[in-house]
This record gives sequence, C-alpha cells and structure tokens, in this order.
Amino acid sequence: MADEKVLSYNDVVLRQADLDILSGPHFLNDRIIEFYLSYLSSRHAAEDILFVPPSIAFWIKECPDTASLEEFLKPLNLPNRELVLFPINDNIDVSFAEGGNHWSLLAFRRSAKVFIHHDSSSSCMNSSHARRLYRAIFPYISDGVTYMECSNTPKQVNGHDCGLYVIAFARAICNWYENTTPKDKKRWWFSDLEHITPSAISELRSEILELIRGLMVKH
Repeated sequence: MADEKVLSYNDVVLRQADLDILSGPHFLNDRIIEFYLSYLSSRHAAEDILFVPPSIAFWIKECPDTASLEEFLKPLNLPNRELVLFPINDNIDVSFAEGGNHWSLLAFRRSAKVFIHHDSSSSCMNSSHARRLYRAIFPYISDGVTYMECSNTPKQVNGHDCGLYVIAFARAICNWYENTTPKDKKRWWFSDLEHITPSAISELRSEILELIRGLMVKH
C-alpha cells in the first residue's frame, strides 16, 4: 500500500506519507509533531515536564463545552507540572482534523506563573490562537498567571518550516530545563534558542527523518 504504516512509537503511528513530508520542503502535520514530542517525553521523563499532543492542545483551544474542560484536563495533572509545552495550530474547525496553516509553541513555566508564546512567523500569526488557549486553560493551571509574546523568537524564512521551529523550540527549552541548576533557572531559556537558525532547521528535518528510520529498524 502506498501509505502503509512504517512505525508505531508509543501512541503515535507514522505512515509513509509522513516520511514523504520530511523528505521534502513541506509543512509538518500533527503526527510528525506528536511523534517528536513523544520522543522528547521519553528522553525527558521527569514528571514535572509535560508535552501536550497537538490534538489535545487543539481541543483545549477550541472546546465548545467549557463546562467539560475541567474533567478533560484532569489526566494531564497540570497542577503538578513545572513546565508545560503546547503546540499551537491556527485551525479553528473542530470537524476538520489536521487543518490549519501555521504552528507555534506556547510554554508555561509555573515558578514564574507565565505563559510564553514563541512564534517563528515575522508577524506572530498565531498570537490570537495562543491567547485563546491561555484564556481557556489558566483557571485550571495556576492562580495569577500572565501571558507574553517572546519578541526575539527566531524567525523562519519560508512558509513551511513552522512545525520544525516548534520542535526545535521544545527541544531547546527541555535541554535548558534539564541542564540548568536550580539557581540558574532564575534566567530564561531565550538565549538557548539563538542557535535555531534556518540552516539548523534544515538539518533538523533530515535528523528527524533519520531518527524515524533508525527506530523503524529497531521496531
């Protein structure tokens, strides 16, 4: 079959079409982003870090029944998480899976009581969507939280690499968190994102493809 299953990793199933996306200059879909966040979760197994799958982040943002949101969020154990990463997509249609045209990353840091939005587009295209998720979730995550846009977020130079930037941001933030002493955690991770350049993003696309192929051999 043309779109056969090539890898089952944790709860994520990747297909040949996903490899094709990574092989060319294409917009990343939900599955690839969910796969890599799941991979990061396996490598950064601390209970105080949570990588929210794209589908869950989307539902929080667009949930039509806010009364049911509290029950929906309970399995995420948000009150006990120090760092929570939400991939943000600009899709607003809950009936259309894998819609949208842009990805960004919303990071919550409990000790600072702040949500930080990292958008690789020059115009911060997803600002309203990130704020929408923030407004939906902050009553259930912590008291007195605030929201800010990170103005010096690295920017993409084309229309298809936003998902790769989300993956790069998530990886850099997690590395900062795990490799920083409690005293040094008073500083933010912003300088750790400076190495995320267009050339590094191009290499990341190939790196993820090779990671998947390596896992295919093991599985």
